[in-house]
Amino acid sequence: MSFDERTLIEQIVRERWYGAKSREVAHAQILDSVALRTTDPQYTLALVEVRYDTGAHDIYQLLLPEEDGFGVARELVSGMRSGLTLQGSDGIAELRPVAGFAGLGRELIDARDVGAEQSNTSVVFDDELILKVFRRLEPGLNPELEMLRFLTEHGFSNIAALGGWYSYSGGPLTATLGILQQYVRDGLDGWDLALNELAEEPERFLARLGRLGEVTGEMHTVLGSEKNDPAFCPESPSVEALGLLTATVDEEIARVFLDLPEDDEAVAPIAGRGEEVRDLLRQMTYAGAAGQFIRTHGDYHLGQTMWSDDDWVILDFEGEPARSLADRRRKRSVLRDLAGMLRSFAYAASAVSLLRDIEPPEDWEERARARFLEGYFETVDPALLPSGQAAFERLLSVFELEKAVYELQYELDNRPDWVGIPVRGIQRLLEQTSTPA
Repeated sequence: MSFDERTLIEQIVRERWYGAKSREVAHAQILDSVALRTTDPQYTLALVEVRYDTGAHDIYQLLLPEEDGFGVARELVSGMRSGLTLQGSDGIAELRPVAGFAGLGRELIDARDVGAEQSNTSVVFDDELILKVFRRLEPGLNPELEMLRFLTEHGFSNIAALGGWYSYSGGPLTATLGILQQYVRDGLDGWDLALNELAEEPERFLARLGRLGEVTGEMHTVLGSEKNDPAFCPESPSVEALGLLTATVDEEIARVFLDLPEDDEAVAPIAGRGEEVRDLLRQMTYAGAAGQFIRTHGDYHLGQTMWSDDDWVILDFEGEPARSLADRRRKRSVLRDLAGMLRSFAYAASAVSLLRDIEPPEDWEERARARFLEGYFETVDPALLPSGQAAFERLLSVFELEKAVYELQYELDNRPDWVGIPVRGIQRLLEQTSTPA
């Protein structure tokens, strides 16, 4: 297969999943191509290297012709059903089903694009199956596939069942290219559900959060149950490892507080308190036993959940998209997941006021935290947690602080009207952890 280089560049940069729109593309070439269908209409999978004027480069997956994306997607699902291995110029593409997955036997009729995505492409078939295509590729096993496969094999059912995957090996890299899952039909997005019920029936959503805590505890217990697989077996973090974690965000905190806008009422409660925040973060190193480090969800918040058939479904195990694949596969404290979800409750309580002009009950966030953590403690393996309630609360506060500082930078850059949300979170954590003189 050959493409005029300029045509290839134009093809990629106009796609919504292209992630380097601020960079100038200097060069593009097809590294390898795999024929998915050789009779008309012909479909091809191509790995394209894009080089920028800075010297950096990315590898993207193209499904050609891109304008017939639904047809190519159908061909990929068909290839998974058949368990195909296809030869490219330099490497091979392997398309594999999950044994016993009933969805693979259905004829695919209707297809639609999930248009909200920015970094991947997902196609829903008949509201039964969803194919996720990873566009920007990194060498290695994608954590979405790895985590779904592990949770499925270990009996955790509160996920959208994995139906198949396809990958590439040899040539320029070895990488996961995409996954096929059950589509959660009639599922309600957890974030949207929170806002709707906060506006209408806040007690109902609180009742659901106990179950979300239970499901989260079950998920962490399963993820920490494997003793033999090096990619999943729990590890005891050293003091040095905890110190390294604090060092990675210490500089970010200093920079964020250095750049706080002056004479801004929204940030006034934390203005000039940068060193106080950094001191609090450093307490992680001295928090004593931190429990076990395991594989975690990695980007846990209400938007990664759905309510379906009177239970919670956990979605999107890719981890934070801005992190490298290696970093997303790193073992961490389960409290980092908890902190992400607890901060999501703070956002929900504020967003219903900002977006719908409705004030939630004054104590709603505190009650939401309590319900969630109560359910969590009922199901999680205690060995994963810091020893003792005081150590748990202190370490959890540190992870919440890390998350709130990240949120502060994001809101300053993108949504100034929302800056008050992370500011209140940082202020609460500072007051909560301060000790009398």
